[in-house]
Amino acid sequence: MKILLPVDGTELSLHETRFALQLLRQGLQASFVLANVQEPASFYEMVTARSPDLIEGAAMEAGEDLMEPSARLLRDAGVPFETAVVQGDPAQAMLELIEQFGCDMVVMGSRALGPLRRWLEGGSTSQRLVQSSPVPVLLVTPPEPVAEGA
Repeated sequence: MKILLPVDGTELSLHETRFALQLLRQGLQASFVLANVQEPASFYEMVTARSPDLIEGAAMEAGEDLMEPSARLLRDAGVPFETAVVQGDPAQAMLELIEQFGCDMVVMGSRALGPLRRWLEGGSTSQRLVQSSPVPVLLVTPPEPVAEGA
């Protein structure tokens, strides 16, 4: 089984990576495609850049840096994985990665957006992916915050 594991360098990404590793410890046999989606350059950035290749290179480097904490967890666990950094709309980019890498499942974090933000953004990335994905999408909810003094 090949699992798409989109990450963005946040603590939630590390939480979803740990959850995916827990699935392996419980017997699931899988490899991963660790992915990061970068926003495309703005019109202003494209017009003012000396070279569009510099902008793309910076985005790719940023994506690699954001994937590194999760990649380290996978390497330390001895789990096989591939990486991909792409630019574009996150949900659409993940759909393309599913097809490109032949993924059988997606494991990704889910964060709660308020109703106004969900409306403004056209739904959360995870919600849009669940609605459009040709493969199952497992949403990992954020961990409960630890109470102070606990």
